[in-house]
Amino acid sequence: MAYVMESFQFTLEHTDRASGARAGVFTTPHGVIRTPVFMPVGTQATVKTLTPEEVVEAGAQIILANTYHLYLRPGSELIADMEGIHRFMSWSRPILTDSGGFQVFSLGPNSRIDEEGVTFRSHIDGSQHRFTPERAIEIQEQIGADIIMAFDECAPQPTTWEYTRAAMERTHRWLERCVAAKKSADQALFGIVQGGVEEDLRRESARFVGSMPVRGFGIGGLSVGEPKEQMYEMTAVVTAELPADRPRYLMGVGSPEDLIEGVARGVDMFDCVLPTRLGRNGALLVPTGRLNIRNAQFARDERPIEEGCDCYTCQRFSRAYLRHLFRAEEILGLRLATIHNVRFLIRLMERAREAILADRFTLFREEFLATFRTIPHEIRAANRAARERSLGRPGQEI
Repeated sequence: MAYVMESFQFTLEHTDRASGARAGVFTTPHGVIRTPVFMPVGTQATVKTLTPEEVVEAGAQIILANTYHLYLRPGSELIADMEGIHRFMSWSRPILTDSGGFQVFSLGPNSRIDEEGVTFRSHIDGSQHRFTPERAIEIQEQIGADIIMAFDECAPQPTTWEYTRAAMERTHRWLERCVAAKKSADQALFGIVQGGVEEDLRRESARFVGSMPVRGFGIGGLSVGEPKEQMYEMTAVVTAELPADRPRYLMGVGSPEDLIEGVARGVDMFDCVLPTRLGRNGALLVPTGRLNIRNAQFARDERPIEEGCDCYTCQRFSRAYLRHLFRAEEILGLRLATIHNVRFLIRLMERAREAILADRFTLFREEFLATFRTIPHEIRAANRAARERSLGRPGQEI
């Protein structure tokens, strides 16, 4: 099964017989993306602490950049003058940009919404700006990413059914305007499904977005504080309604267990800052959950972070050395930890893809979840809080 439109093609290679897990190939002007895939986040045209070469070596097929932040600094027109984001940041593989909608709406009292768009004040200098669906598309076309997202309204949670419906309907009207505004044939526009945690609204939104002439589908408004079980449930509701011939992208989700559960429900693409943020704080992802490299128990530990891991860090350095770097507050420690965490999630998706193609994904999922301890509640809460307050801090990764 293949969906073709201009410079893009998505081929669904195989669906696991015992689950909804999918393996696909998404061809873009800057390369092929084999799904399921995890996309490291490069908020401001950089994956924090890493060079582009290190991100490639970690296996990244595609990265994400943030429209809101790049619009403010250095400016989308400057990036266009520099021949686009790929050349600007020296990244030759595919890039996805979000529309900036989540960031704008997260500004709270510093933003004001109306039917035409959103007026907001910069978190950097307080200057006033305005995003409309047409302007969000124009900015993303200037930036030059391969995949761009429609401008949507992400309703805060918890909220009322009435407000969630109003935000969903506005998102649908804005999607129609985004489709009409898009000019570049070398960019794939994804529509975004909204509807909060309301099953009826999620189904309605998925059917509407699925009927639009877009090249893929974002699943927005989840992983914003609702229980995991509810996130999984709403994801399944949406994927059951979306056409199977285009990629599905669960936005802002990156905990290892969430990736596996998302893949099981038919999701193809994920992004999150979790691996880089945890890495900078000395929390390392391993098959049993995570370890805090600062702990005294690792002072003389000659083992790598993870036995069998093929990342640069695990192939060369011991836990003892990493602990020393963090204790000494050496920047190299942050870099090495980030390399491992990014590779951990990318490799997890590579293994999931192999399992799907072999029709053994259900067993792979069971074995992984049987040993992996979920990210502790306090870490999830801290990540959520950081995400919510990110726009009050210049340069904050989201």
